[in-house]
Amino acid sequence: MKRPVKWLLAAAAAPLAWHVIVGFGSHAEAAQAVAKAGAGGPVKVNPDRDAYFGDLHLHTTNSFDAYMLMGTKTTPEQAYAFAKGSAIDYLGQPIRRSEPLDFLAVTDHSENIGVFNQLEDPNSSFSLSEIGKLAKVGGYENFRKIVALLSGGRLGPENEKVAASAWARNIAAANAAYQPGKFTSFIAYEWTSMPSGQNLHRNVIFRGNDAPSPFTAQDSTDPQDLWTWLSKIRGEGYEALAIPHNGNASNGLMYDWTTLKGRPIDEAYAELRAANEPVSEIAQNKGTSETHPALSGNDEFAGYEIFDHLLLGNVPSKPQGSYWRDALGRGLVIQSKIGVNPYKDGATGSGDLHSGLSVNSPEEYGGVAAANLGGGKAKNKDAAASDIGVGSQPANSALAPQVLSPAALTGVWAESNTREAIFAALRRKETYATSGSHIRLRFFGGWGFSPALQKGANWVHAAYQKGVPMGGDLPAAGAKAPSFAVEAVKDPKRGNLDRIQIIKLWQAGGKQQERIFDVAWAGARQVDVKTGKLPAIGDTVDRKTGAYANSIGAARLATVWTDPSFRPEEQAVYYVRVLEIPTPRWTTLRAIEYGLPLPKDVPATIQQRAWSSPIWYSPHRS
Repeated sequence: MKRPVKWLLAAAAAPLAWHVIVGFGSHAEAAQAVAKAGAGGPVKVNPDRDAYFGDLHLHTTNSFDAYMLMGTKTTPEQAYAFAKGSAIDYLGQPIRRSEPLDFLAVTDHSENIGVFNQLEDPNSSFSLSEIGKLAKVGGYENFRKIVALLSGGRLGPENEKVAASAWARNIAAANAAYQPGKFTSFIAYEWTSMPSGQNLHRNVIFRGNDAPSPFTAQDSTDPQDLWTWLSKIRGEGYEALAIPHNGNASNGLMYDWTTLKGRPIDEAYAELRAANEPVSEIAQNKGTSETHPALSGNDEFAGYEIFDHLLLGNVPSKPQGSYWRDALGRGLVIQSKIGVNPYKDGATGSGDLHSGLSVNSPEEYGGVAAANLGGGKAKNKDAAASDIGVGSQPANSALAPQVLSPAALTGVWAESNTREAIFAALRRKETYATSGSHIRLRFFGGWGFSPALQKGANWVHAAYQKGVPMGGDLPAAGAKAPSFAVEAVKDPKRGNLDRIQIIKLWQAGGKQQERIFDVAWAGARQVDVKTGKLPAIGDTVDRKTGAYANSIGAARLATVWTDPSFRPEEQAVYYVRVLEIPTPRWTTLRAIEYGLPLPKDVPATIQQRAWSSPIWYSPHRS
């Protein structure tokens, strides 16, 4: 079978009532409302919810960095068509995803959206401007100069008209691609705040079929102002939410103890953030934001796909306040002081790819090289060597191609594949992130789960009735310890499963704590009583061919686990991490394909994974 081309990258249904978004008395009621809201005929509805996979962060030719740095010509229309599984023309040849996505949001940078495309006309006023001249010369250093010039303000009325037209086209493309029950496309954009190079970017996702002009980082670089705007337009009939990403490159600002202005977080600030940012993107092209070895020294899996620099230059980003797990713990501490948790975030994963093509498979991903097949410009050994970090040209920034990753994915549990249902899942945080695999992950918490719960044919329905799913809150129930039902089913096209872990964070005496429990695993291994660690599962990857065998691991893992360390007076939060067996990293596959040495600064194998949204426990109802 022909291998797909490798991709280029950087580095309207009727609205539901508000109670659909925040939750019903029962999820069956939500399913009925979703079915009524669907446009264009009957839509498959499952009251116990199905898993849908998608990407909520993708750039096309309308993003200035994609157009200038990578020469991206993929349009929003093509991006949606590609995600749906259609063949599109790319670098002169038809290309197609190996399997379609269920949903996608094109999130072009709102700042000067579509403006740089005027460079196609060498006589346009933009081409003749100072920025236009720098852009035509190209190069990374000129890109940095342009970023500095853009930070000085807007580009004038003429370019604002161009940006308004591009935004209207993005809206039209999203609406045209929407097929309720089959494929969901969201109107969306990226708010690109980067004070002093520290990443505070958010993707803004709209629920409906229309959206106002974007609130951009040219309006304000303070996320508090973005949240205020989101609250304002909600009152005007535009329902939307923001998803922060790349906290790992924020230098501690993303999940700080204070506001951006340096003020202590108070109740009003915490409530405003919680109302507008229910989830965080914790895995993507530029690394993971789950945790960092410096924060989680006892976690042998904390070093997965780490990118701990600012996005421009080789400036380190401090880990404290930059990672989601740390934020979950900080949120408990802050809640104990002011009564509201500002960091009560679920988990999502996305791409942030700048080619217009969402690619989450290591077999199909090729780093900065645009194409690896059929005459594409990267079909040569030197380009591949540069991509994987074994070429003669050193990287000029922390965004060295070999440290980047294929797109991650967001998994949602929703009654149907519609805007309303998937948006509602994001709101209630019944979501999870994967590093790219289609792992199906269930996670429920309750006070009366039987150890035999998952042996029943309708155990998921029973779990909804007796407990809360990922993203939910466990109310206090005396001194009894909570139990958690978790199930993971492997991606049929990927590696088997190694283990399921539950990560617990709690606060005691104003300090956050964490502990990792291995709760289910493949094989006959046993947790070492001295170290508390489960032995590694093994490694079948052939470094010469890239082949691996599913002779180890399991296709499904499931258990009901009760917290042995539970203290009813302590606030706590729990989330699940699922690990696959070792498989070849994309850099290993490219090295083998081109007869190159394996790069030394990235691992030859990785353990792809999934992270659930948490379940929170509070001695008092949240």
